Amino acid sequence: MGEISSSSNPKQTVWWENATFFVAVHLAAAVGIWHYPLRSTSWKTLLLTFVLYRISTFSLTVGYHRLYSHKAFRVGPAVATAIALGGASACQGSIKWWALRHRLHHRYTDDLVHDPYAATRGMLWAHMGWIFYKTEYERMALLDREDLDKDKVVSFQHRYYVPLAFFSAFIAPVLIGRLWGEGAGAFIWAGLFKSVISWHSIFLINSAAHWNGVQPYSDEDTSRTNLILAILTGGEGNHNFHAFPYDFRSGPTPLEWDPSKWIIMLLHAFGLATNLRRARQEDLNDAKQHMMLKAYIDNESIEKLEGEHSVEHPSWTIEKAQEHAASAARCLVVIDGYIIDVTAYLKEHPGGAAIIRKYSLRKPQDKAKDGSHSDVDPELWKQATWAFSGGLNTHGRPAKRRLREYTIAKLAEA
Repeated sequence: MGEISSSSNPKQTVWWENATFFVAVHLAAAVGIWHYPLRSTSWKTLLLTFVLYRISTFSLTVGYHRLYSHKAFRVGPAVATAIALGGASACQGSIKWWALRHRLHHRYTDDLVHDPYAATRGMLWAHMGWIFYKTEYERMALLDREDLDKDKVVSFQHRYYVPLAFFSAFIAPVLIGRLWGEGAGAFIWAGLFKSVISWHSIFLINSAAHWNGVQPYSDEDTSRTNLILAILTGGEGNHNFHAFPYDFRSGPTPLEWDPSKWIIMLLHAFGLATNLRRARQEDLNDAKQHMMLKAYIDNESIEKLEGEHSVEHPSWTIEKAQEHAASAARCLVVIDGYIIDVTAYLKEHPGGAAIIRKYSLRKPQDKAKDGSHSDVDPELWKQATWAFSGGLNTHGRPAKRRLREYTIAKLAEA
């Protein structure tokens, strides 16, 4: 697989169906509220609006985002089904559609071409401009999607997304509102208005959370942490935690506002969520310390202080590295001229183990686990640097720190 140019513009066409629906719901909500104002609405309908709003947004933050986009924890079929229905009511696309674009966003954050809602293209684009276009992202094909394709709940929701979304977002509120004789009001407030505010609450994460706030963990991208946005978005406004996307928490400390984290912890307490993933505390401490140092000294001084180039490694030929990988059953990759043993990291890698193994050192005669000859090109190890440094993902400081930990030798040949 050769490198894909980052200078070409993605193919875009106006998404008329989506644009028409988006604008129509806004206009219908405005007209509806004009004819059915707040003072004419019962507390039951307003309560229903709030409850359905929270169900839809938490289905996105807890389910679409942390569960499916980043695989930060696991759930059973019952919880997955509830998330699929709640997420459909938000009218923001199927789990599969949403998660793939979000994975692309994390791989190429702020890239003008490959990030679907890059904040570097302007706040209006990041907030909602991108949803008006059907865009062909050439690097979408490089994303890992096997987990989404194999998930029965995800596949069912994706196939029947339109009727599920229409029913859960607009028909269900009417049926519930009719229980107290306010079907029309429920349609306007718990259907139309709820959809509008849930859209913009989530869109704020893509726009405002990349514009205003603090950066305690990283300044490698535009993500920021803002308490007001955290309150509005169920904790997602703690967005500078973008540096550790596989963590089920957005606010890692008890004092940070993160209701989505609390929901996951509650599910875990009742045995409904398992395998909760957390960033290593030493990585969090290192990130915060690095950002504090940057406020006072230059990068060169920081490198000397942190000893980034102080370790001396033995020199290995590529043949020796391949022999070691085969005889010791280790997964080795070569990045920037260094041989790195990533065996211990395979289960932790957010993108899965398969993508690492694809670029690992192997001999032509190496066999797959089932005994058959591997169909992976044994020469792909030469492209591991490209894959790590932006070809497949724009890795940040925490990933580079892991590389230094796992480095075992320096490549002896060019």
